[in-house]
Amino acid sequence: MSNLLTITLNNVRFRAYHGLHPEERQKGNDFVVNMQVNYVPKSAIISSLEDTIDYADLFAIINTTMQRPVDLLETLVQTIANGVHQQFPQVTEVVVSVEKLNPPIDKFSGSAAVSFRGTYQG
Repeated sequence: MSNLLTITLNNVRFRAYHGLHPEERQKGNDFVVNMQVNYVPKSAIISSLEDTIDYADLFAIINTTMQRPVDLLETLVQTIANGVHQQFPQVTEVVVSVEKLNPPIDKFSGSAAVSFRGTYQG
């Protein structure tokens, strides 16, 4: 069994313009993204940034994806996970959730979220 290393980005907040409804594309909404990335490290002890996945690079993938409006949260989580795997083929699993804080639903108080778990051959 291999040792896995996990990098997590928690509660990353965005103002973005995703959604099916025209008002969502105009007014925007607040979103929270969480991501967990698992991979097998190159060495038993990591002592340099080159031996790991820089979480700033993971944030850049999320940020780029969040800036391109899409209709569905499902599209966002899958695009983010696939982008991580493309840039970091050593990743064995990516879990991404995107939460829309104020979905435009009559008489609804709360948030809506979609999660995706992608597993890959490292």
